[in-house]
Amino acid sequence: MAGEHDVRPGEVAVALPEATDAGLIFIGRIHTPWTTRREAPHQGSPDGPLCRIEVFDPWLPALAGLDRHERIEVFYWLHRSRRDLVTQCRASDGIARGTFSLRTPVRPNPIGTSIVQLVGIEGCVVLVRGLDCLDGTPLLDLKPDRKPAPPAPLPSGAG
Repeated sequence: MAGEHDVRPGEVAVALPEATDAGLIFIGRIHTPWTTRREAPHQGSPDGPLCRIEVFDPWLPALAGLDRHERIEVFYWLHRSRRDLVTQCRASDGIARGTFSLRTPVRPNPIGTSIVQLVGIEGCVVLVRGLDCLDGTPLLDLKPDRKPAPPAPLPSGAG
């Protein structure tokens, strides 16, 4: 079996430019049952295992009001991902595709996002279902889901 960071036939890796600081701040850490990419699901599921998002001080006040939402979007840094592949092959078919045409964690800037079910908030811990990242993944941001607002009621006498 190929290693987690091996380049498959048809894949192309490039030399990375010197690192620059984009000013990202890790605001917490995500705790999941998975420690390797092979264990983690390819996409999260609303009936998946309970996962814990630990929010660091001084960001705790930013959680105020988040509990009013059923679903939230979680943004995280895929800290163990390669960043140098410009073409990649799915293990299932071996066909080379551009990195930007795939939903792979291997990206130049490995930012992951999941829309998850909010189960609850206990102090500095946000409990969710639906994540697909590894245990210890750094947290970048939390936002309410972008689902559309319900339609406004018709004025009385209209319709």
